[in-house]
Amino acid sequence: MTLANAQYLLAARPVGLPKPSDWEYREEPAAEAGEGQFRVQLDYLSLDPAMRSWMNAGRSYVPPVEIGEVMRAQGIGHIIDSNHPKFEVGDTVSGAFGVQRYAVSDGKGVQQIDTSLAPAPVQLGVLGISGITAYFGLMDVGKIKEGETVVVSAAAGSVGNVAGQIAKIKGCRTIGIAGGAEKCRVLVEELGFDAAIDYKAGDVRKQLRSLAPDGVDVFLDNVGGEILEAVLACLARGARVVLSGAVSQYNSAERPKGPANYMQLLVARASMTGFVVFDYVKRYPEAIAELSGWIGSGQLKSREHVVEGGIEKFPETLLQLFTGGNTGKLVLAL
Repeated sequence: MTLANAQYLLAARPVGLPKPSDWEYREEPAAEAGEGQFRVQLDYLSLDPAMRSWMNAGRSYVPPVEIGEVMRAQGIGHIIDSNHPKFEVGDTVSGAFGVQRYAVSDGKGVQQIDTSLAPAPVQLGVLGISGITAYFGLMDVGKIKEGETVVVSAAAGSVGNVAGQIAKIKGCRTIGIAGGAEKCRVLVEELGFDAAIDYKAGDVRKQLRSLAPDGVDVFLDNVGGEILEAVLACLARGARVVLSGAVSQYNSAERPKGPANYMQLLVARASMTGFVVFDYVKRYPEAIAELSGWIGSGQLKSREHVVEGGIEKFPETLLQLFTGGNTGKLVLAL
């Protein structure tokens, strides 16, 4: 069966925000599944801030996407052809299939999922890498304890909104940092955060000192830059700072700068730890089981921002991550 595939390939290393000329849109016949392989029709693509860092050359926690390669992306789809003994036609699967309509896989790194338990966008968000990142970032790296004050940056994003809810489930006082009054309202009124700081509304450090007069015990940072510096100035003794991402730095045309006030870690006898969720791959089932239980009990809410329109909308939809256009997990429906 010959099918027309559509793909987005990386055409150039972006300088600042990705622009149309950084992409090559290509249509060609979809590859056939060979022996021990299956072919997937993609239904949803996960769009994540880390994708911007994968477009840069240089050393990182994963190899960069090379010029001329299909852009890397996690997706969910259904199998339409299979020559693999463990994967059948009709199975719904999740994997790093890339930004394309059809993908061929040998099953490595691919998970079979049950969408009767939760819709595909939820499987990419709370029950996917975003939720797992929030879980291990707080539970294992941040080592949150009941009664502590937990601050989360990019709190209205896919990782941040889940992290704040986990902190509340574990009995912590939770403060989110987000951009705009509406996002802050969602955090408090819909997701149960104790307070939210609108970084667009003024001095974050001043607002945080007012909301956390005894200091911040755990900070899950997805932003870096000025937000990181503001929170470092407000740490409690023995605080733990978890570096999960740095979305404020990904599109910078200049070399990212470290926090000027890093010595606050010494003053507070605090720690700052970098964290990559892929290090926990063998424990993903543990996190998913816990997250699923919290969803089932109503303690954890999933929030997805699903954009319709197909693969052609990928470049413009990706930019929403860096312009504040999404609240919750950003997903492109194909």
